Amino acid sequence: MTEFRIKDHPILDTNEEATVSFFWQSEALLARPNEMISSALMANGISIFSHHPVDGTAQGIFCANGQCAQCLVIADGIPVKACMTPVKAGMRIEPAEGLPALPYVSRNNSYVEPIIPVTETEVLIIGGGPAGLSAAIELGNLGVKCLLIDDKNRLGGKLVLQTHRFFGSTEAVFAGSRGTEIAKKLESNVRGLSSVEIWTSAVAIGIFAEQMIGVFRDNKNYELVRPKVLLVSTGAREKSLAFPGNTLPGIYGAGAFQTLVNRDLVKPCENLFVIGGGNVGLIAAYHAIQAGIHVAGLVEAAPQCGGYKVHMDKLRRTGVPIYTSHTVLKAIGDEHVEQVVIAQVDKNFKPIKGTEQIYDCDTVLIAVGLDPVDEFYRRAKQLGFNVHAAGDAEAIAEASAAIFSGKIAGVNIARDLGYDTNADTQAWQNLEDILSSRPGDVVKTSQEFPHEGMYPIMHCTQEIPCNPCSTVCPKMLIKVDHADIRNLPYYDRSTDEQCINCGRCVAVCPGLAVSIVDFRKQDGKALVSLPFEQDPDLLQIGKLIEVTGTEGLTFGSYPITQIRKIVGFRDGTRVVTVEVPADIATEVSGFRIIEETEPKPYEFETEHPENLADDAYVCRCERVTAGQIRQLIREGVRDINQIKAKTKVSMGACGGKTCLNMVKRLFQSEGVNLNEITETPIRPVFVEMPLHVLANLPTNEEVKHE
Repeated sequence: MTEFRIKDHPILDTNEEATVSFFWQSEALLARPNEMISSALMANGISIFSHHPVDGTAQGIFCANGQCAQCLVIADGIPVKACMTPVKAGMRIEPAEGLPALPYVSRNNSYVEPIIPVTETEVLIIGGGPAGLSAAIELGNLGVKCLLIDDKNRLGGKLVLQTHRFFGSTEAVFAGSRGTEIAKKLESNVRGLSSVEIWTSAVAIGIFAEQMIGVFRDNKNYELVRPKVLLVSTGAREKSLAFPGNTLPGIYGAGAFQTLVNRDLVKPCENLFVIGGGNVGLIAAYHAIQAGIHVAGLVEAAPQCGGYKVHMDKLRRTGVPIYTSHTVLKAIGDEHVEQVVIAQVDKNFKPIKGTEQIYDCDTVLIAVGLDPVDEFYRRAKQLGFNVHAAGDAEAIAEASAAIFSGKIAGVNIARDLGYDTNADTQAWQNLEDILSSRPGDVVKTSQEFPHEGMYPIMHCTQEIPCNPCSTVCPKMLIKVDHADIRNLPYYDRSTDEQCINCGRCVAVCPGLAVSIVDFRKQDGKALVSLPFEQDPDLLQIGKLIEVTGTEGLTFGSYPITQIRKIVGFRDGTRVVTVEVPADIATEVSGFRIIEETEPKPYEFETEHPENLADDAYVCRCERVTAGQIRQLIREGVRDINQIKAKTKVSMGACGGKTCLNMVKRLFQSEGVNLNEITETPIRPVFVEMPLHVLANLPTNEEVKHE
């Protein structure tokens, strides 16, 4: 069977081989060591994991974060989430078709009250992302006894999925480093602290009135933790979107796509379409291009993309069409996505008839925002815990802001416990506010660009928190207001020092928004040095390469004169110099490397566009449509528990994690204020675990060896 793995990547190491043998429906396949079942199956070309018992439609991976249940499979006789269960040598995996057979239980087994271990600690931190790790560092440095748990087998949270360089402050939050690098730095700092204990593959499944938290460890052991203080840094889950076809294999959340491509080096598709123009969608589309995946297009319902302009510019320069004031109407396919239909929307976000277009694609990536994973925090508050929240569990923001959110929470917890610290949390809070601020207005630079000499050009025209270009310049010629790093950078011409074309500013810029122009030849030509982070095989000295401006306008193809890697940036970034006409040199900012796809008009044959939203599934687990829920709202129902009883919405395996917020949005779309509705309670078990563990019964394998 063909392997769908990324064999070459400009940033990531692709050397690890698949050596672990397992079986899918009796067919022998190979996985990488410690690889999750879902990624191993996708790497072997298997995207359909089962068929839903309600409507018989195909199911595959969707969130890759344990938040939904679409990737359910039967592994060695036990139903498991494929995205959270590692492959073991010899494991036999089957699709979860219908109801699985109940495991055999010996009649000789009698129930024995389990002895559940209880761990006492000063602080329990749930979540090992940037906020949780940063809090643990502050607490550990003060000698506070901490237990840090995370449901993944690696620490770092979403940082381990991020191959782009981060914005923010170089000095404070490692700006200019890639997310994967930041995760390693934070983890290394935590693991060097003797007072911090770490449990990976440890899922917090419940919070109880006895002031204890239940934890399921290593897919086999149940334990209790009794902390004096609880910190919830559980991150965020992606918002879903209701449209016909949204449950087809090939419909992913952005996190799932990044997990496959950047963490597990699986190439899940050839032709991607993106829904959502926030930072998450823009970045994920760029990651796809890095992995050699064609991006057919991106739509954003709002009149402007909500993410950083430099992220959007990276896509436009490469040739990706971006449609603002557009939305997705439906995904088309039999057992996998084959096409997506989009349309323009009016000021009320309603599709405009006659604007429908259809794109060929084999994957649709949904990136329409994040919701905090805060049920642990809310329940702990109800039960009277001394509980704090940090990172996205407190407020959705960039990872750089989450670092400071965690630092502040760590110091506040230490003070709660009576530890002395002189940390200036107010200064930290001020910086967190800057790091989490919304992008500012786009402004036109007032700098002049003379056609003489050599100097850098900053193509970023939107105020965002970022300063790496100013910190790496050996001549200190690039300036950023360090009191407020949201101010635009500029090249300082007031000094006798001159740019030496070291290329460091070009290589470090997270937005790939710095070029160096060299007019010294004075022959009507100029040299422009630009960053390049895609397939290096596209580069060759003397080769003609198409250059573009910030808005994606092409200037034609010109020869490459130099390719270099910059000292100190040995991680895939290349600085490529092209010779162009002098009159366009200051406007050239990137390369077009993908072929633009032209959409086709779409005509509805039997359905009506305005009725499509009613046909969309809101509850993936129970196959409940938006129309069913909308009808109950219109009949006057204001209690989600009643909707739940009538339709079974949120009663599936995911426990409402992917649908309850969509139900609330349906109330809002019908003009109902959320203050008028009664929410359904969220009770343990928050996350599934095998019943035999709670019941203290042996597994099939243990019975066989009796």
